[in-house]
Amino acid sequence: MSRLSEIAIRIEPPAAVGGLGGGVTAILSELITLLERLTDSQESGAIDLRSLPMSVDDLAELRRALGEGEVRATLDAEGVSAIRETKVPGVWWVEHRDRHGELMAELIEVTRMPQILMTASEEIATGARLLREQLALRSGPRAG
Repeated sequence: MSRLSEIAIRIEPPAAVGGLGGGVTAILSELITLLERLTDSQESGAIDLRSLPMSVDDLAELRRALGEGEVRATLDAEGVSAIRETKVPGVWWVEHRDRHGELMAELIEVTRMPQILMTASEEIATGARLLREQLALRSGPRAG
């Protein structure tokens, strides 16, 4: 070939920027390990998705692989947190957003119940005290 016009040119789609490549398979393998640990020793675990070089396509593939479960919860405390069960028992997709809706954390938690949904012991004690006070007010002399 002596002329530039004779050089074959093939246009290929751009490679994904960042991304895990086959890393979704690695995440699924890690989830198996975490589920086995939860079964054997009752130890919960989590994968911080924002710490991984995941592309939009990687996230979509992981969402498809894990599917949708039956339970969804939304909390509104210093921003909205969305907790959803996947179709894999014990695997939860958890997103935390700030007051402006900016995604601050995205986790896959392997646990019986996501920590954010569990009531702290101090709050339970406060609940008992509040109900005791309410009961005392109801049992006291009634104003006529």
